[in-house]
Amino acid sequence: MAIAVYPGSFDPVTYGHLDVMKRASQFFDGVIVGVLQNSAKSPLFSVQERVNILQRETADLPNVTIKAFEGLSVNFARENHAQVIVRGLRAVTDFEYELQMAQTNRVLAPDVDTIFLTTSLKYAYLSSTVLKEVAYFGGDIHKFAPPEVVKAIEAKIKQRT
Repeated sequence: MAIAVYPGSFDPVTYGHLDVMKRASQFFDGVIVGVLQNSAKSPLFSVQERVNILQRETADLPNVTIKAFEGLSVNFARENHAQVIVRGLRAVTDFEYELQMAQTNRVLAPDVDTIFLTTSLKYAYLSSTVLKEVAYFGGDIHKFAPPEVVKAIEAKIKQRT
């Protein structure tokens, strides 16, 4: 079986992330979405909240599994017997960073490869950071994330203010 991991913080998940997940699920027998616990950041949602949100949003993708992880993506890939790390690219600016990470990962784990999926053009501008910034300033985020995610974001921001 061909298994891929798609690691990220997904704080919060956007339509762009879901687009990559859906498309990756068509190429691989299994896709494990790794929700990164990064102690260096202060996320909007806890890791468990992000896992729960992603489980709901990917329920229609039977070969997609959501798991939390800490540490290196290549270690997460190996722990899950994945041969591939999937990364999404929005623009040329993403490519330079992602290429450097892919090359580093290849040195660390020559048995794990990286593939890049370019996001659909309609989501090329979109990031979790942009989504959060618009939400914090009261903008309409319905075009950036599914309705249940929008509700969760709005509730979380309301709690913090």
